Amino acid sequence: MNIENGIFLCPWKVLPMSVDYNGHMNDAEYGKLFSRSLDHWIDALGLDERGKENFQYTFFTLEAHICYLKEVEEGERLTVFPQVIDRDEKRIHLFMIMENSKEEPVATSEQMVMGMDKTTNRPAPFPENMHENLQKYHRAQKDLVTPKEVGRKIGIRRK
Repeated sequence: MNIENGIFLCPWKVLPMSVDYNGHMNDAEYGKLFSRSLDHWIDALGLDERGKENFQYTFFTLEAHICYLKEVEEGERLTVFPQVIDRDEKRIHLFMIMENSKEEPVATSEQMVMGMDKTTNRPAPFPENMHENLQKYHRAQKDLVTPKEVGRKIGIRRK
């Protein structure tokens, strides 16, 4: 990952076991791919398995909201891109966009994640290296437009 340019693309391929009785990727599989993409992104920011062990630090997802935009079929290649919407010393508000090989959005996931000290099981500031890398990544995204779906709530719209 090149942190300075604010781009991290996590590639995936839809496997046969991910397809449901409707012939497209099961809704739970979207969540798995977003979760795994988050893990890879956190690793790339400097908190890989060794870093998690050395710092006794991890992440918990506090909230997630997935929007399913387009059906995805077996064998399709997907890419997930995390955009930092906001952050503080221990939390990250992310908006992840999943695209197909035609660069069409197929799903989005808005998430709030929190860094945790594994020894106390309490929220804690990011390790310094990860904090610096996250700052660089976020700064590089300063010109990105905030997606209109950010902050969306679930509800039945009444006329």
